[in-house]
Amino acid sequence: MTAKCAWLFGAGRVIVIDHLEYRLEFVKNYAQCEAYNFRSMEDPVLFIKKTTDWFGADVCIDAVGGDAAGNAMQTITGRKLLLQAGSATALHWAINSVKKGGIVSIVGVYGPTDNLIPIGNVVNKGITIRANQASVKRVLPKLIDHVMAGRLNPKGIITHRLPLEEVSDAYRMFSSKLDNCIKPVLIPPKAKI
Repeated sequence: MTAKCAWLFGAGRVIVIDHLEYRLEFVKNYAQCEAYNFRSMEDPVLFIKKTTDWFGADVCIDAVGGDAAGNAMQTITGRKLLLQAGSATALHWAINSVKKGGIVSIVGVYGPTDNLIPIGNVVNKGITIRANQASVKRVLPKLIDHVMAGRLNPKGIITHRLPLEEVSDAYRMFSSKLDNCIKPVLIPPKAKI
Protein backbone atom coordinates (compact mmCIF):
# COMPACT_ATOMS: atom_id res chain seq x y z
CA MET A 1 0.00 0.00 0.00
CA THR A 2 2.94 2.31 0.68
CA ALA A 3 4.17 1.89 -2.89
CA LYS A 4 0.68 2.45 -4.29
CA CYS A 5 0.23 5.61 -2.22
CA ALA A 6 3.61 6.98 -3.31
CA TRP A 7 2.10 7.52 -6.77
CA LEU A 8 -0.74 9.52 -5.19
CA PHE A 9 1.85 11.78 -3.55
CA GLY A 10 3.35 12.54 -6.97
CA ALA A 11 6.28 10.13 -7.19
CA GLY A 12 7.93 9.99 -10.59
CA ARG A 13 9.40 6.57 -9.87
CA VAL A 14 8.68 4.01 -7.15
CA ILE A 15 11.27 1.38 -6.18
CA VAL A 16 10.59 -1.36 -3.65
CA ILE A 17 13.38 -3.42 -2.11
CA ASP A 18 12.56 -6.63 -0.23
CA HIS A 19 13.80 -10.21 -0.12
CA LEU A 20 10.64 -12.28 -0.40
CA GLU A 21 9.81 -13.07 -4.01
CA TYR A 22 6.07 -13.44 -3.46
CA ARG A 23 5.91 -9.92 -1.97
CA LEU A 24 8.05 -8.47 -4.75
CA GLU A 25 5.80 -10.04 -7.37
CA PHE A 26 2.71 -8.81 -5.54
CA VAL A 27 3.91 -5.20 -5.28
CA LYS A 28 4.93 -5.10 -8.95
CA ASN A 29 1.39 -6.05 -9.91
CA TYR A 30 -0.52 -4.10 -7.26
CA ALA A 31 1.48 -0.85 -7.32
CA GLN A 32 2.95 -0.94 -10.84
CA CYS A 33 6.42 -0.20 -9.49
CA GLU A 34 9.95 -1.51 -9.76
CA ALA A 35 10.74 -4.28 -7.28
CA TYR A 36 14.16 -5.74 -6.46
CA ASN A 37 15.44 -8.48 -4.18
CA PHE A 38 18.22 -7.17 -1.94
CA ARG A 39 19.66 -10.69 -1.68
CA SER A 40 20.53 -10.50 -5.39
CA MET A 41 22.43 -7.22 -5.13
CA GLU A 42 25.75 -6.36 -3.55
CA ASP A 43 24.48 -3.36 -1.56
CA PRO A 44 20.98 -1.81 -1.67
CA VAL A 45 22.35 1.67 -0.90
CA LEU A 46 24.83 1.47 -3.76
CA PHE A 47 22.04 0.17 -6.02
CA ILE A 48 19.80 3.15 -5.22
CA LYS A 49 22.68 5.59 -5.69
CA LYS A 50 23.58 4.09 -9.09
CA THR A 51 19.98 4.00 -10.29
CA THR A 52 19.46 7.68 -9.38
CA ASP A 53 22.59 8.98 -11.13
CA TRP A 54 24.40 9.07 -7.78
CA PHE A 55 22.03 11.68 -6.28
CA GLY A 56 20.03 9.31 -4.10
CA ALA A 57 16.27 9.00 -3.85
CA ASP A 58 14.17 12.09 -3.11
CA VAL A 59 12.23 10.14 -0.48
CA CYS A 60 12.95 6.81 1.21
CA ILE A 61 10.29 5.04 3.25
CA ASP A 62 11.03 2.47 5.92
CA ALA A 63 7.80 0.47 5.88
CA VAL A 64 9.42 -2.56 7.53
CA GLY A 65 10.51 -1.51 10.99
CA GLY A 66 12.22 -3.71 13.55
CA ASP A 67 11.56 -6.97 11.68
CA ALA A 68 13.93 -6.06 8.85
CA ALA A 69 16.33 -8.63 7.47
CA GLY A 70 19.54 -8.01 5.54
CA ASN A 71 22.18 -7.17 8.14
CA ALA A 72 23.65 -9.80 10.45
CA MET A 73 24.70 -7.39 13.23
CA GLN A 74 21.29 -5.70 13.30
CA THR A 75 19.55 -9.07 13.35
CA ILE A 76 21.70 -10.41 16.20
CA THR A 77 21.58 -7.30 18.39
CA GLY A 78 18.00 -6.33 17.60
CA ARG A 79 16.06 -9.52 16.96
CA LYS A 80 18.03 -12.23 18.79
CA LEU A 81 19.69 -10.55 21.81
CA LEU A 82 17.09 -7.74 22.05
CA LEU A 83 19.78 -5.15 22.80
CA GLN A 84 17.97 -2.65 20.58
CA ALA A 85 14.38 -2.16 19.42
CA GLY A 86 14.55 -4.62 16.54
CA SER A 87 16.68 -4.58 13.42
CA ALA A 88 17.02 -1.08 11.97
CA THR A 89 18.45 -2.35 8.67
CA ALA A 90 15.76 -0.77 6.49
CA LEU A 91 16.16 2.54 8.32
CA HIS A 92 19.93 2.46 7.72
CA TRP A 93 19.34 1.83 4.02
CA ALA A 94 16.76 4.64 3.84
CA ILE A 95 19.02 7.19 5.57
CA ASN A 96 22.03 6.27 3.45
CA SER A 97 20.07 6.04 0.16
CA VAL A 98 18.20 9.35 0.31
CA LYS A 99 19.72 12.40 -1.35
CA LYS A 100 21.07 15.37 0.59
CA GLY A 101 18.10 17.39 1.80
CA GLY A 102 15.78 14.43 1.13
CA ILE A 103 13.05 12.94 3.27
CA VAL A 104 13.04 9.68 5.20
CA SER A 105 9.60 8.54 6.27
CA ILE A 106 9.32 5.85 8.93
CA VAL A 107 6.05 3.96 9.06
CA GLY A 108 7.54 0.63 10.11
CA VAL A 109 7.07 -0.43 13.72
CA TYR A 110 9.94 -0.13 16.20
CA GLY A 111 9.97 -0.87 19.92
CA PRO A 112 10.43 1.77 22.62
CA THR A 113 14.14 1.12 23.30
CA ASP A 114 17.19 2.45 21.45
CA ASN A 115 18.20 1.65 17.89
CA LEU A 116 21.66 1.80 16.39
CA ILE A 117 21.00 4.30 13.61
CA PRO A 118 23.40 6.64 11.78
CA ILE A 119 22.09 9.92 13.21
CA GLY A 120 25.26 11.72 12.08
CA ASN A 121 24.33 10.94 8.47
CA VAL A 122 20.87 12.43 9.06
CA VAL A 123 22.37 15.70 10.31
CA ASN A 124 25.21 15.87 7.77
CA LYS A 125 22.84 15.27 4.83
CA GLY A 126 20.15 17.66 6.12
CA ILE A 127 17.51 14.92 5.98
CA THR A 128 13.94 15.55 7.10
CA ILE A 129 12.57 12.66 9.16
CA ARG A 130 8.84 12.00 9.19
CA ALA A 131 7.48 9.21 11.34
CA ASN A 132 4.04 7.94 12.28
CA GLN A 133 2.46 4.53 12.48
CA ALA A 134 -1.11 5.58 11.77
CA SER A 135 -2.29 9.18 11.54
CA VAL A 136 -5.80 7.90 10.92
CA LYS A 137 -7.78 11.02 11.88
CA ARG A 138 -5.71 13.21 9.58
CA VAL A 139 -5.63 11.00 6.49
CA LEU A 140 -8.88 9.01 6.66
CA PRO A 141 -11.05 11.53 4.76
CA LYS A 142 -8.52 11.71 1.92
CA LEU A 143 -8.15 7.90 1.85
CA ILE A 144 -11.92 7.45 1.64
CA ASP A 145 -11.96 9.92 -1.26
CA HIS A 146 -9.24 7.92 -3.07
CA VAL A 147 -11.16 4.66 -2.51
CA MET A 148 -14.47 6.15 -3.65
CA ALA A 149 -12.82 7.62 -6.77
CA GLY A 150 -11.22 4.25 -7.60
CA ARG A 151 -7.62 5.43 -7.18
CA LEU A 152 -7.05 2.98 -4.32
CA ASN A 153 -8.43 -0.53 -3.98
CA PRO A 154 -7.77 -1.73 -0.42
CA LYS A 155 -9.45 -5.06 -1.24
CA GLY A 156 -6.56 -5.69 -3.62
CA ILE A 157 -4.09 -6.31 -0.81
CA ILE A 158 -6.24 -8.84 1.04
CA THR A 159 -4.85 -12.31 0.48
CA HIS A 160 -6.48 -14.20 3.34
CA ARG A 161 -9.87 -14.08 5.05
CA LEU A 162 -10.12 -15.92 8.36
CA PRO A 163 -12.77 -16.18 11.07
CA LEU A 164 -12.19 -13.90 14.05
CA GLU A 165 -11.87 -16.98 16.21
CA GLU A 166 -8.66 -17.83 14.31
CA VAL A 167 -6.93 -14.54 15.16
CA SER A 168 -3.84 -16.28 16.55
CA ASP A 169 -3.47 -18.34 13.38
CA ALA A 170 -3.91 -15.23 11.24
CA TYR A 171 -1.27 -13.33 13.21
CA ARG A 172 1.16 -16.25 13.03
CA MET A 173 0.58 -16.56 9.27
CA PHE A 174 1.17 -12.84 8.74
CA SER A 175 4.16 -12.42 11.06
CA SER A 176 5.86 -15.62 9.90
CA LYS A 177 5.18 -14.78 6.24
CA LEU A 178 3.43 -18.09 5.57
CA ASP A 179 1.24 -19.05 2.62
CA ASN A 180 2.25 -15.91 0.65
CA CYS A 181 0.29 -13.79 3.11
CA ILE A 182 0.19 -10.08 2.36
CA LYS A 183 -2.82 -8.94 4.39
CA PRO A 184 -5.18 -11.15 6.38
CA VAL A 185 -8.64 -9.92 7.30
CA LEU A 186 -10.54 -11.25 10.28
CA ILE A 187 -14.24 -11.90 9.71
CA PRO A 188 -16.45 -11.61 12.83
CA PRO A 189 -19.12 -14.23 13.44
CA LYS A 190 -22.34 -13.64 11.48
CA ALA A 191 -20.66 -11.06 9.21
CA LYS A 192 -21.49 -11.14 5.53
CA ILE A 193 -18.43 -11.50 3.36
